[in-house]
Formats: sequence, structure tokens, C-alpha cells
Amino acid sequence: MKAIILSGGKGTRLRPLTYSGAKQLVPVANKPILFYCIDNIVQAGITDVGIIISPETGEEIKRAVGDGSRWGISIEYIQQDVPGGLAHAIKTARNFLAGSSFIMYLGDNLIGTRIDTFVREFNDNSPEALILLKEVDNPKQFGVADVTKEGKVLRLIEKPEVPPSNLALVGIYIFSPKIHEAIDRIRPSKRGELEITDAIQELIDMGCKVESFILEMWWLDTGKKDDMLTANVIVLDEWLKAGIDAKVDDKSNILGRVSIGKGSVVRESKIRGPVVIGENTVVENSFIGPYTSIGNSVKIVRSSVEHSVIMDGSELNEIERLEESLIGRNVRIFRNNKLHKALRLMIGDDSVVEV
Repeated sequence: MKAIILSGGKGTRLRPLTYSGAKQLVPVANKPILFYCIDNIVQAGITDVGIIISPETGEEIKRAVGDGSRWGISIEYIQQDVPGGLAHAIKTARNFLAGSSFIMYLGDNLIGTRIDTFVREFNDNSPEALILLKEVDNPKQFGVADVTKEGKVLRLIEKPEVPPSNLALVGIYIFSPKIHEAIDRIRPSKRGELEITDAIQELIDMGCKVESFILEMWWLDTGKKDDMLTANVIVLDEWLKAGIDAKVDDKSNILGRVSIGKGSVVRESKIRGPVVIGENTVVENSFIGPYTSIGNSVKIVRSSVEHSVIMDGSELNEIERLEESLIGRNVRIFRNNKLHKALRLMIGDDSVVEV
């Protein structure tokens, strides 16, 4: 079995962060989302992985991931020139897949369980497709499945006005090579894309066996700022391992599960976990509250931060309270102590500022 990870797209919902970077490389608990996907695939015993990239962010993905040697796997990069839909991505990867069954994993999805269970079920039952489903409160915003009590999929509908259930498609699928025939038989949707829901529905119409698995653990599509912060909370809560490999002076106080990387310095500060801080970062005269992830080479001075993600190279200086924030790379936020103390901002497109 092989795997493909979809790491293209323009990341419009995470702008302005994704103007300058791939959404799949935005960190959750200081680790790119894409790396969690690769970890899960490797844990399932799969060593042949294709990563679908776009012309805009493909080189960045290649630099970050490399040839797969850090995971002990082989990675091939496959460029999807236009965002033509999930089924189009499979079509683009057809030569790489070469008649193999495969996992398709959306590179901005996080789930709270390993996928090896689903791989075993697929191998044991030999369906043409196994789809993961999750109960959601807002099924109109997703592809939705109508299934029997036994888990057999009857039909799929993309963003239905009247959903037949509250079971949304999770961004992880397992297919036999039969999916290629189904994709060849469908046509682009109204939005001009080859929809994976249409391809799976075509399998059903062809009389193929399509099974489902309802996910009990959490699932997060990290496409928006609030989704990212929620993912950061859950990952810190469930997966963070404490470990301090930094210089912490005797005037500082560290409580709870806290991880601090090499070369970092904490002076006269209080840190209350769960918190992760990267390497070569300085925290001085500050409070770092729960559910905060701080990247590498960050400087935080006389500031208070909680429930936030601060990416590499950024600086906070004299910020009285920052919370529920997603701060990109090399950002400077500081108090204006000049005469009139006005707000002075330089903000790119699609930014949000609350003052």
C-alpha cells in the first residue's frame, strides 16, 4: 500500500499567514501539521509516500520535508498545476500509485488516533473504498454520508442543503485502484472541480463495496485561525512531554507540563503549562500562560501571553495581555511609548486586529 498527502492549495482561510507560506507547514505545538500526517502514515507501516504540491508553495514543502529519510521512508513530489479537486489530485498521482491500493490524507487534517486500525480493516475486508466519518454539528459545510447501521455507504453529498445525516467525511480515505475507473467516469462539479464525493458515489453506483468507519476521537480541519488554536490546545493537552533544556534563573517559576528547547533563556518569568517553547528563545519579565506554543528564536519581554501560537523569529515587547492569537514568523509587536501613544499599524491583506 502507498500513500498520497495533499499539500497544495492556496490556504485562503489562513491568510495572511499563507501569503508567504504553505498552510500545511503552520505549526501546532511547534510541529508542522504536515509532519503529524507523515508520522501517522509511517506508524501504519507505509514507506512509499507521494506528496501533492502546488506551484506556489511546492518548493517550501520540499525544503521542509526533504526526501523522507528522517522518517525512514521514500517521498516523491507530484505537482498539481491547478487546484482541480481531490479526485483530480488522485488523477495527477496516477503514475506514482501504479495500480496500488493507497491512503489519501489531506495535509491540513489532524486526528486523535492512529490510522493503522483502518488500514488493517481495509486489508481484512477488501472494499474498494474505506472512508472515515465524524459526527459534526454543521454538516451543511462538509461532504456528508448516508450509511447503514452496518457501516455500508449508500450515498454521498457534497455540502447538502438538507443533509441526510450529521456524518461528515474526514480528510483521510483508503482506496483500491478501482477509484481510478470511477474518476474517469465523473465530470467536473459546478465549481469546476473533480469532487472526491462524486468519485466515491460513482463507485457505489458501479456496485462496488464502500465501507465507512465512524471516528470516535477528535478530528480537526486546521483551515482557520480558531481551528489552529483548538488544535494547539488539544495537542498540548494530550501529547506534550515535559522537558526543560534551557537556562532558567532562580527568579522564574515553571508550573505544569512545560517543554523548552536548547539555547533558550528564561529570566524573571512565570510559565504555566501546558506550554512548549522552541530553541534559542528568550522569555524575560513575562508571563506565559497555558496552551501557548512559542517557536524558535522568539523574544518575549515584559509581556503576558496565553492560549496563542507565536511562530519563529517574532518579538513581543511590553504587551500587557495577548491571548487567542496566531502570530506568524518574524513579526514584531511592541508598545508605543511615544507622546500620544496612538496605535501605529502595518497590516497586510486579510488580517484581523482586535484592540
